[in-house]
Amino acid sequence: MVKSSNIGYPRIGENREWKKALEQYWAGKLEQKTFLKEMETIRLTHLKKQQEKGIDFIPVGDFSFYDHMLDTAAMFGLVPKRFDYKGGEVSLDQYFSIARGSKKAVASEMTKWFNTNYHYIVPEFDGLTPTLVDNRPLRFYQEAKEKLGIQGKPVVIGPITFVKLAKGYEENKWQEVVQQLVPLYAQILQELSLAGAEWVQIEEPILATTIGAEELVLCQTVYQTLKEAAPSLKINVQTYFESIDQYQQVVSLPVDGIGLDFVYDEGANLTSLKKYGFPQEKVLFAGVVDGRNIWRNDLQRTLVLLDEILDVVTKENLVIQASCSLLHVPVTAANEKQLEPVVGEAIAFADEKLTELTLLAKGAAEGKEAISFEIQESTNALTSLQKSSYRNNQDVQYNINHLQTFAAERQAAFPERMAIQESVFQLPILPTTTIGSFPQTQEVRKQRLKWRKGELSQEAYEQYIEQETKKWISIQEELELDVLVHGEFERTDMVEYFGEKLAGFQFTKFAWVQSYGSRCVKPPIIFGDVAFQNPMTVKETVYAKQLTSKPVKGMLTGPITILNWSFVRNDIKRSEVANQIALALRKEVEELVNNGINMIQVDEPAIREGLPLKQQKRETYLQNAVYAFKLATAFVENDTQIHTHMCYADFEDIIDSIEALDVDVISIEMSRSHGELLTSFEENSYDKGIGLGVYDIHSPRIPALEEITRNIDRALQVLEPKLFWINPDCGLKTRGEYETIEALKVMVEAAKETRKKLFAAKV
Repeated sequence: MVKSSNIGYPRIGENREWKKALEQYWAGKLEQKTFLKEMETIRLTHLKKQQEKGIDFIPVGDFSFYDHMLDTAAMFGLVPKRFDYKGGEVSLDQYFSIARGSKKAVASEMTKWFNTNYHYIVPEFDGLTPTLVDNRPLRFYQEAKEKLGIQGKPVVIGPITFVKLAKGYEENKWQEVVQQLVPLYAQILQELSLAGAEWVQIEEPILATTIGAEELVLCQTVYQTLKEAAPSLKINVQTYFESIDQYQQVVSLPVDGIGLDFVYDEGANLTSLKKYGFPQEKVLFAGVVDGRNIWRNDLQRTLVLLDEILDVVTKENLVIQASCSLLHVPVTAANEKQLEPVVGEAIAFADEKLTELTLLAKGAAEGKEAISFEIQESTNALTSLQKSSYRNNQDVQYNINHLQTFAAERQAAFPERMAIQESVFQLPILPTTTIGSFPQTQEVRKQRLKWRKGELSQEAYEQYIEQETKKWISIQEELELDVLVHGEFERTDMVEYFGEKLAGFQFTKFAWVQSYGSRCVKPPIIFGDVAFQNPMTVKETVYAKQLTSKPVKGMLTGPITILNWSFVRNDIKRSEVANQIALALRKEVEELVNNGINMIQVDEPAIREGLPLKQQKRETYLQNAVYAFKLATAFVENDTQIHTHMCYADFEDIIDSIEALDVDVISIEMSRSHGELLTSFEENSYDKGIGLGVYDIHSPRIPALEEITRNIDRALQVLEPKLFWINPDCGLKTRGEYETIEALKVMVEAAKETRKKLFAAKV
């Protein structure tokens, strides 16, 4: 009998009830006892849903109040010293302080989970000794068993992955840090075994990256120890997001099951399976349903894949699951009634994917005849979409086939452009600006919702947006910022906004996914050929420019970020989709320039997150990303200043590509890294305009003058003052008005003080 399994389920709830409970608790509107009860209800509802879907291996412990890496750190008492932790179980408020910061301490760094748009809190060791202060997997296992009668599959991040993604230890001593954790993991497994657990899912996605022999040797030792600690508990080492390069070593680990991704492996895992076989005594947890994208499974094609797998693995030793946790897709497609039928019939969210898992398990066990009706349904839906006019735009396809006719290089080198732009803009040294968005208050969201519901006319809504824009242009002038922005009050999301105005996109109403903490996003669906239709940002930007004599930046989202933050069609290469988006944005840049906007920021915060996990694939990806960006921007005249913004994420991995973008100014999120990013500039020169975020916008705290000044001074030790810009590290959309204004006051004051010091030094 072929069984089904789920790696993880979305936390947020069908109606984002998880997010709402979190934010009410943080705002002091929900008592802790009530909050915990609401979270328990959400958690049990998710488990019951999987039970009703017929999933055989239901994960427990995948639920989180914020992030699974933070959960693991808290489980081991790894609370940074600045939070004044006294030992014992980490309190709820301490837990949230690590993620969000407090009045006394800055939050821990946040970065992308491999190459996804999910952010995790980076654990910090910094001389701390890990101790098991809470057997979290055991708690959730017992809860599922006692309250729902579910024999759950506890899940936990593996020790190799946890340490490799953490910080605060000497790089050459990472193996010692892992060894510190092994007895704690052993205790977790022993207690699970005693409680009656049968399987445990230990996630080691780091094995799907480019790793060395020492990682594999240690992995063998670690899992030998863990297996010996709880011999009756079956361990599944779960990988995802890519293929396994060292296939033979991984499948020979002393465990009972191996989880492999057969969706994003590009056929490599299947090739290895056929070439080297699979241990007869182990269970293969085969990820054959896409856990990261929203397209309906081609059941016919997947059953062919499963037949190939079953040539090597017996039915008794095969478990069907998604390629990764369903955390990365929305909860249910059942409520998306407004989609074009050709799109609506071709999508599957988490709940639908659970159904696909049970269907495939049945088909693999009993033959395709057992699910013949469902096979025909999936084939018809996917064929209809492929043949639709949406995927056959002749103009778009002609341009893609003649890309050589579009200029993708700046006319002059940066020094020449810089001289021209200095004359045009007349900015002071260390110019101040923001990243683009200002607070999306409750009132802003209320007015937008009324407009969307038809309760507010288009004219009245536009007047409201102009009113907010005028208000914040005035605030920026009072703050004495040097380069202003219009505030983006008309935008729900930096990708959704543009997708709504381009051909080839569809939008959902309820398809939210978690990005970080309670921050949820609703990615667009790129289902057809992408094309420019009408100007998207010109009206708002020109209006703002008319209100001030200072420069106002046009604000666009770049092609790679739109690509990486969307659910993308999977019938053509992603690079081709990126170039379609780039050509559409190119027309928007032309419109801005033609309307007198000659400072344009094209944000690319998601370039790094799309970086392939395999080293050998990265160069091609980055070349394609750079080309798409330049296709959209590099044709402008020398007096047009092109900016971009990126979020902090191992900048050294892409520094050469950042240089190749040939932008005039780049701003980079770095405050949470506590200045670590600067080491990249000590080792690699950067000779264009740059703004390193001088304070953290993800935290509600208002930074002290000394803190921002220190960040600026540290940056100026390795960067040229004439090239340095001063800005927050990200957009201010999620912050309140008061804290935004107060923080910017401090930032501008820090810039003024630093200018005085620079001038004094010259004298």
